[in-house]
Amino acid sequence: MLYHVVAAYLCYALIRKTVSLDPKTKIAVPEDRYGLHAIDILDPDMVIGRDCVYYFHDMIVEMLKWGFQEGKTLFGFGYDFRQSNRADQSDILEKGRKLLTKGGSKNGGGNLPLLIFEKYVKNWIAIAAPFQGAPGYITSTFLNGISFVEGWEQNFFISKWSMHQLLIECPSIYELMASRDFHWDHTPLLEFWRQNCDSDGNSYVMLESYPPEESVPIFMEALSSNTVNYDGVDIPLPFNLEILKWANETRKVLSSAKVPPQVKFYNIYATNLETPHSVCYGTERAPVTDLQQLPFLQGRYVCVDGDGTVPVESAKADGLNAEARVGVPGEHRGILCDRHVFRILQHWLNAGDPDPFYNPVNDYVILPTLFEIEKHQEKGLQVTSLKEEWEIIVDGQDDEETKPLVSSICVSNEADGQHMQEEACATVIVHPQSEGRQHVELNAVSVTASA
Repeated sequence: MLYHVVAAYLCYALIRKTVSLDPKTKIAVPEDRYGLHAIDILDPDMVIGRDCVYYFHDMIVEMLKWGFQEGKTLFGFGYDFRQSNRADQSDILEKGRKLLTKGGSKNGGGNLPLLIFEKYVKNWIAIAAPFQGAPGYITSTFLNGISFVEGWEQNFFISKWSMHQLLIECPSIYELMASRDFHWDHTPLLEFWRQNCDSDGNSYVMLESYPPEESVPIFMEALSSNTVNYDGVDIPLPFNLEILKWANETRKVLSSAKVPPQVKFYNIYATNLETPHSVCYGTERAPVTDLQQLPFLQGRYVCVDGDGTVPVESAKADGLNAEARVGVPGEHRGILCDRHVFRILQHWLNAGDPDPFYNPVNDYVILPTLFEIEKHQEKGLQVTSLKEEWEIIVDGQDDEETKPLVSSICVSNEADGQHMQEEACATVIVHPQSEGRQHVELNAVSVTASA
């Protein structure tokens, strides 16, 4: 059933929207709970493996703790991920205005999106946003499809190839291609080992590399015979040049956008995961002989630092006047449930009670993971032991080969005239950084003796 739902949607070039071929089939974004239902849990009915479909669930719970209220200060704006980032923007902002003003009068003129944005938005926080695209991920998506999860969780999602047949007609996917105008540190490439023949008919193998602006003919040839069977009819699904033209215009619009001066913009991006940047097909021993083979081959990624989907280089390059940009070790979807991110958001939004463990100067987040204290008293002797463990989350290079740092101190005191002696010793162990976290242990003991 899922396959037929996927196959039933094609992009209608005149309106740049993915629409249904079946008039009886419609996909709509639910607006329950002031829009929060659509962005909370992707499949609320799922029981087993439910956490794999969490989206903004943990963040919503956290913001409610900070004092936000559903329908008053907390809203959700679900969207159809297949559609263009520049489609229906006026409708989305107008819906937001109605929610915030409880259906007040409609603005009659001017640049409506800009007016609404300036009036109702004070802070804009982007999280794991692919400002310059997701090069390797999208290249692989066009040629082979996509699976959002790995392992047993794939049983709960649409198959990789069915997703391919859906996404080939989605404007949003074309808009996620590597930006052609961005000055990449290392240009993302589509590569493949190709077998050719020289003028004498002798075959040879050569590695061919294509940057973003030169890869379109490769996509066109590779997908020239791609079809989907709908209701007994084979419908062509080639690489769509009309959507590509629209996507290129979208990138121009986004690259020239500016944030109103009274709006504070922040950028959180995820790091520490190998992230596809370039993709290579075939090998020197098993070269590609026909480009239409590419959809049936498994590509090999050349990876860079990122969140597993979006490279850091793309996520950082917002091109806007940002108040702050912070990298957090994490995964593209999982970062939305990260405690570190919650502490950053709470600080930037000035929400809830002040967080004593957050240091905005260098963005260290200190998480207490263990606290134990014991007291024993017998025959004038009191012994107190303390154990604390902390984790410091910081963006930096791991250094697992370094030995832990150990420091100890002992102090004693004898109270005059009170016949009392006190002695205390403490040891601090700082472990080397691993996976973006640094573990700290504190062990202390004090002894008080009275006559």
